[in-house]
Amino acid sequence: MAYAITQTCCNDAACVAVCPVNCIRPTLQERAFGSTEMLHIDPRTCIDCGACADACPVEAVFPVDRLPPAQQEYADLNAAYFADAASPGGTADHGPVFHAWGRPTFDRTLPSDFGPLRVAVVGTGPAGMYAAEDLLLHTPAEVTLIDRLPTAGGLVRYGVAPDHLSTRRIGASFARLHTHPRVRMHLGLEAGRDVTADELAAHHDAVVWAVGASADRRVGIPGEDLDGSIPATTFVSWYNGHPDVAPDAVDLSAERVVVVGNGNVALDVARILVTEPEQLAATEIAGHALAALRRSRVREVVVLGRRGPEDAAYTRSELAALRHLPGVDLVLDAHDPRVGAAVDAATGTHGTAGVLRGMTREAVDWTRPPAGDARRIVFRFHSAPVEVCGAGGAVRAIRVSGPHGDVALPTGTVLRAVGHRGRPVAGLPFDEATGTVPHEGGRVSGRPGSYVVGWIKRGASGGIGANRACAAETVGTLLADAVAGALPSLGRSPRAFTRLARRRRRR
Repeated sequence: MAYAITQTCCNDAACVAVCPVNCIRPTLQERAFGSTEMLHIDPRTCIDCGACADACPVEAVFPVDRLPPAQQEYADLNAAYFADAASPGGTADHGPVFHAWGRPTFDRTLPSDFGPLRVAVVGTGPAGMYAAEDLLLHTPAEVTLIDRLPTAGGLVRYGVAPDHLSTRRIGASFARLHTHPRVRMHLGLEAGRDVTADELAAHHDAVVWAVGASADRRVGIPGEDLDGSIPATTFVSWYNGHPDVAPDAVDLSAERVVVVGNGNVALDVARILVTEPEQLAATEIAGHALAALRRSRVREVVVLGRRGPEDAAYTRSELAALRHLPGVDLVLDAHDPRVGAAVDAATGTHGTAGVLRGMTREAVDWTRPPAGDARRIVFRFHSAPVEVCGAGGAVRAIRVSGPHGDVALPTGTVLRAVGHRGRPVAGLPFDEATGTVPHEGGRVSGRPGSYVVGWIKRGASGGIGANRACAAETVGTLLADAVAGALPSLGRSPRAFTRLARRRRRR
């Protein structure tokens, strides 16, 4: 019986490397890698060895005959990727398939006398840990891990929804590196504030900045800063217990919450708001958030999209998972005939519009409060936010434009889930337009010995697994510079930095 990859796939391609029959697609060498929301196993080639399941860091791979009930559809999704001749790397044949192996490539060549580098990695999220792993596994480097927070993990710890337990397990594979004999870790130490970029550079051969994109993007409409209008970054940090967000930062007294955005974060916050609290009690949700959700009056969450369902940014798997929420109704607002037409016309297995097929379609009367005690998520497309309306400094409604003019959706809470943005790092150049640090292959422009990886390098795009390839490029650039003798000279000892960190660390 073949294996299948399911919803929690992180796309880091660890499974691709161990497959003995090359049946997992797309590979890192294929153009489609990074553009598909998950990897796929060809059931006609799979030999049922289980190597992919053993290698998967997020437990996303199962034998087809053991798929949990909520994930049975992934057997068909995996097979359809290869059966659909229009899909990247697809084929219309129906017999056994033997996928051709590409020619081996050796992108890095290190001299035999390559000595140990001292490298500081700023940030212990996925991007930083993939970079550290690459250095530790393939070179004799000594790595200093630095994080401004008292707990390591970054996006895995504070950005992944608490009910995505499988995805969170990738943190265990990163945590094994924390006690590596060539690793020193300093938590509660903010690079750029407690220690400067120049001080880091003076104590290390190279510094890799993996500080992510912790700011929220603005919607750019009037009323955005009213009390009750909250960035989704704040809401996610709140339910994950981030120390920067107060336990009382979120008010759940409104019956209707409007989420502006059509990405996976929008679905995450919508799902958390309507999930039965006792189901969340078995997860890693923060205690104050669980208590607030038990008292919550929220019965309806409206997910707004500027464009149609065919252009939604969330993944098919995240949307499909909502259908299995017990006691939650999913409604498609039928205010615009283009929405139903797009859903009915959806074909194939890779778009999101087709997942909406079968949902209740209703022309919602927004002048009335949510009816009954049932919880529901309403998807409203072709609705661009125009203004967050308030009274007494607090949110009372959000006005959206649509095909029939402006409509006011009464609400006491607006969650803005329109993306993340990087923050400037003291001592490094910064591109305000993109929210990233300018670089060439990860090498910070105009600052020898400094490198970037992850969202601060490429912008807030791509999931956890995308950071593996991103880190490989940055580390490759760093090592090439080391071989070429382009790294600045180093004059301080590791113990000198440890003493400095102890003096500067915040208590």
